[in-house]
Amino acid sequence: MKSILITFDQAYYERVVDMLDKHNCRGFSYIQQVQGRGTKTGEPHYGSHAWPSMCSAIISVVEDHRVKPILQYIREMDEATPQLGIRAFVWTIEDSY
Repeated sequence: MKSILITFDQAYYERVVDMLDKHNCRGFSYIQQVQGRGTKTGEPHYGSHAWPSMCSAIISVVEDHRVKPILQYIREMDEATPQLGIRAFVWTIEDSY
């Protein structure tokens, strides 16, 4: 099993949930307001007067074979609208209950 943490501009929420549904990833946890900025070119998402936009995050634990298609879909979303910002991070889940 793998865990995928997806951080994204709030405008992507429905697309991210739809993508998880299409890849049969039923379970996830959603964090509605996350602050941050991209490491290279991303604009800050601080929810402030100067930087009003906010990010969200979804974390999902999925079977290993689902990771590559999900990452590919996220990469395509980011390339289509790079000004919004979306990233995914994957790590191995050793145990769960």
